[in-house]
Formats: sequence, structure tokens, C-alpha cells
Amino acid sequence: MIEIKNLTKTYSMGAAQVHALSGVSLKIEAGEFVAIMGVSGSGKSTLMHLMGLLDRPDSGSYVLRGVAVTKLSDDQLAATRNRLFGFVFQQFHLLPRMTALENAELPLIYAGKRHLKDKAREKIEEVGLGDRMLHRPNELSGGEQQRVAIARSLVNEPLIILADEPTGNLDSKSKIEILSVLKQLNEKGKTVVVVTHENEIAEHAKRIIKMRDGQIISDEPNCKESGKCETKTDGKPVEEVQKFSRQAEFLDYLRQAAGAMASHKMRTFLSILGILIGVAAVIAMLALGQGAQESISKQLSSLGSNLLLVMPGSARVHGVSMGTGTITRFTFQDVAAISKMPEDIKRIYPSVQGRGQLVYGNKNWSTSIEGDGPAYAETRNSVPVVGRFFTEEEVKLRDKVAVIGFTVARELFGDVNPVGKTIKINLINFKVIGILPTKGASGWHDQDDVVIIPVTTAMYRVFGKEYLDSIFVEVKSPDLIADTQDAITKLIIKQHRLSKDNEDSFQI
Repeated sequence: MIEIKNLTKTYSMGAAQVHALSGVSLKIEAGEFVAIMGVSGSGKSTLMHLMGLLDRPDSGSYVLRGVAVTKLSDDQLAATRNRLFGFVFQQFHLLPRMTALENAELPLIYAGKRHLKDKAREKIEEVGLGDRMLHRPNELSGGEQQRVAIARSLVNEPLIILADEPTGNLDSKSKIEILSVLKQLNEKGKTVVVVTHENEIAEHAKRIIKMRDGQIISDEPNCKESGKCETKTDGKPVEEVQKFSRQAEFLDYLRQAAGAMASHKMRTFLSILGILIGVAAVIAMLALGQGAQESISKQLSSLGSNLLLVMPGSARVHGVSMGTGTITRFTFQDVAAISKMPEDIKRIYPSVQGRGQLVYGNKNWSTSIEGDGPAYAETRNSVPVVGRFFTEEEVKLRDKVAVIGFTVARELFGDVNPVGKTIKINLINFKVIGILPTKGASGWHDQDDVVIIPVTTAMYRVFGKEYLDSIFVEVKSPDLIADTQDAITKLIIKQHRLSKDNEDSFQI
């Protein structure tokens, strides 16, 4: 069916010439299941593109069913490709707004065979998606999407299926399903060529071709799948060639090992026990390390990234220690001034903190109250999992809205959805508009035991504060943190007319 001789293909990468294929020759008969293996850059995908008439070779001959296709025009190549080949790629290339059935019908539309739409339904059922054909791609699993792609490749009844890494984006279960579909197609007479770099995928083929640096380095039948393997020799008897085969050597080594283990049972037991203890210890250490890493990563991600915290410090006047914020007190003017700095700053928001008593019905709870700006949600990785965060307009209007942590929601509402409910914070009514994502504990502090309200509402309605407790600044890149910190320091010194004697009056 396919006969290729001395095929070459070269690509130009600037001034460099990349020889993708160098004199490749092979022959594939009708009904074969062939796997083409090789590492990235070996030329296997280029060979598949040439076989599927998606590209033209630089030299060499390609005879497809008795026709020299290298001499065909572009239109003739397209017609031949549409009639003889079905393609399955690593990426599914399904149109997201169309159902599985509509995606499978596309080749019929391009081929002018709209009247054969029942063929698409038949192929969808053939790959086991009869009950999912009206679902869109985002409603299907990866394996189901790949099966839709296979059905799409079959609607024109091609003789040859070319699959380029068809299981590359799939989990183990889906891989098995897709390979099973390809094997069934081969059993029905389709010629299947799979391009892969995985041995476990190639082992399902009846013939394995291996490539390296644009050349075929081996072309052998797969004994396990084909059920027979004829060893080609140079005239010597088969018994002589196989005398020192790897299989015989392996069996000999196995017998020797079994004898040694049987003659020293206690030593064998202790050796195995030592290995088991060692392996168990390594697994335990890796598990502990992985668990610690995940715990730390979770805590760090809950804090946000590239953050600078600007807060009043404790200054000294004539040797006397003053209270925090006695010299420098931050206001919204400071937030506005910092936000006007160069483009190094990504987000900024003011913050005040305190404690408050919550009441809902006959339940009450003491918790941390934070007044923050709308940028808190994105900056601190705290976009509500239910409901929403408050807006800039709600901050300006000092609206009485609240976003609560998971612990607060559990203690006050139990299993009831709190969004839309009214709670009292220090005897003031607030409407719950969202629930924060769970963050867990950090040391002795429960990060989910918190209520977030607009910063202006917290200052003027709840705490009676006139100044900010802190300002959070998110920098665009870790490389810019040091420069941004210096710039903010200079700005605050200038803004508040501080001298060098008052360098401790604020902290970053």
C-alpha cells in the first residue's frame, strides 16, 4: 500500500539547515498496525506528515496504492488525502461550540457529502460515545475527546489511520481506551500507523520502526502482538544464531540466582528484609518531604506573591520609645501616592485590623475583622469560592457588606449557605456577599477565622479609626522588589517630611 524510497526532507532554520529525513525507505502493507518510535527531533512526525500528504519531500519516491504521489498537484494531493487518510493528533482540535456529533461531521461537509451525516452518528457509536454525541468538548473527558477525534477521522471511510502521539495528553485509563479503539480498527482491516516515543504504546503495534536523526535504525515485527516473528539470518542455522541469545542468558542467570537464594535462606531473608526496610524508609522520607513541601507551598500561596507590607513603626524621641504610629500615620493619601509610582506596582490596597463580635440568630462568634480594599481578593489569592468580593464603589459608599472565612461560616451557619444572609458585627448589620477559599492554619492562627469588610466601613463605622494600620503593595516581579522598596521608602520620607533620626517610624 505504501512504498517509500530514499525520502529526504530539509528545513531551513535561519542560516542553519536541519535534515529532518535522510534517505528513509520503508514499505507498509494494507492492514498492518505499525508504530514509528523515536525521541523528539528524530524525524518521526516529519515522516508521518509526508506519508499523510501534508507536506512534500525534497527528494525520493513515494508510491501510494500504485500511484507516484510526489508528482501530483496540490489539489490532487488534497483529494487523495481526504479519500485515503484519517488523522488523529495529540491535540484534539475539536471546535468548542459544536457537539461531538457535529465535530465528527466536519470532514463530510468539506468533502461535499452532507447527505451522509448518518455516517458520523455511526462512527461516534463505533468508538463508544453513542450516549455522549450531543455533548460539547468541554463536557467530555480527555479520552472521550480523543475518541471524537478518531470518529471524525473515520467518517470518510479512510483506508489508513495516521496517529501522531494520540495518547500524549491522556491519563493511563484513557490511553488504554484509545489504544483499544485503534486495535479494533486495525482488526477491521484499517491500516494504522502510530507515531510515539513511548515503549508501552509501541508495544501494542504489530511492527515497530525506530528512528534516530532522520533515519530508520530498526524495523522489526512485534512478536507479542503479531503472534509470530521470523528472524532474518545471513544463512546460518537458526539454532546457531540463538545459541547465546539474551533470553537463554537471562534464564541461566535466573537459575543461578534461585540456587544461591535457596542455599542461604537466612541470608536471603535478611537481605530482602533490609531492602524492604530501606525502600520503606525512602518512601516514608519522600512522603514526609512532599507533605511538608505541599503544606509550605499552600501557606505561601495563601499569602500572595511579591508582596511588600508598609506599616507604621515604633520611633524614639530623645531616647524615649514612642508607640506604634505615633510619628507616622498612614492615610489614603499615602495609598494614592504609592499607586502613582512607576509601573513596577501591580496592585495596592489599604488595610485595618481589629476584633469583633459576630451574631446571627442565637449564635455568636468572636473573630478577626479586616478592612481591606477590593484588590485584596486577587493580591492574597482570596477570590471567593461562593458569592463575590466587594467593589470599589462599595468601598467609596462605606457599604455594610462582608466576605467571611470558612470557619466563621461553619460556626454561624452550619450547612446553610450564608450568602445573602444578614449578620451583626459589633451590633451593626452586615450583608454576607461571599465566602473566602479555605487556607488552613498557620502556626496557632486559623486563617479561615476572619471577616473581610470594606476598609472605609471598618474605619468609620466599626473601629472608629482615622488612620490605616498597613498598606499592602504587590510588585510585578521578584526582581523589582528591592528597587520598589527603596522607592517607597524615599516617597514616605518625603511625604511625611521625616529626618534620618526617624527612620524607624515606619517599616517595609
